[in-house]
Amino acid sequence: SPETFIKIQAGQIFSFPMKGTIDASLPNAEQVILNDAKELSEHVTIVDLIRNDLSRVSTQVNVKRFRYIEKIKTNQKDLLQVSSEIVGTLSDNFYSNLGSIVVELLPAGSICGAPKKRTVEIIHEAERENRGYYTGIVGYFDGQNLDSGVMIRFIEQDQNHFYFRSGGGITSQSKLESEYQEVIDKIYVPLH
Repeated sequence: SPETFIKIQAGQIFSFPMKGTIDASLPNAEQVILNDAKELSEHVTIVDLIRNDLSRVSTQVNVKRFRYIEKIKTNQKDLLQVSSEIVGTLSDNFYSNLGSIVVELLPAGSICGAPKKRTVEIIHEAERENRGYYTGIVGYFDGQNLDSGVMIRFIEQDQNHFYFRSGGGITSQSKLESEYQEVIDKIYVPLH
């Protein structure tokens, strides 16, 4: 998945929620995705959730950039992705609490929705199986900086079997065909 969970750099914590994807080759694709009411609603909800999450582990939290467009190249086509940048300031001794910071922010808000506690309960009831690593996080810490991503799309090996895990966010305003197409489109997104 190209989506960052959190990034820590120079004493600041960042998150870049991605909500809203469209085929870049469609006519007026950027205007279409930015004017889509369902995508706007979902994006606002997740930005607010993540802003709130970051405020539990940092101070001076603000949305530095709201709904900017990123181009994502796949081996099939180019996609436009709507993202936001949220940043907060960590305490000087955050290194000694890094594990607690990560745990406090889990599960990733971008994959569970809001309100977080209730949506996680609904997901567990609906899926009836343990997700394992799926929608967990992966990352590295070099002693000063942390970079991590949400495991939304990956291949899992269980003994002699391989499972491709992928999914997408569903809301009350979702259209089955467009949500399914987004899953298909993003299968081909390379690691970054």
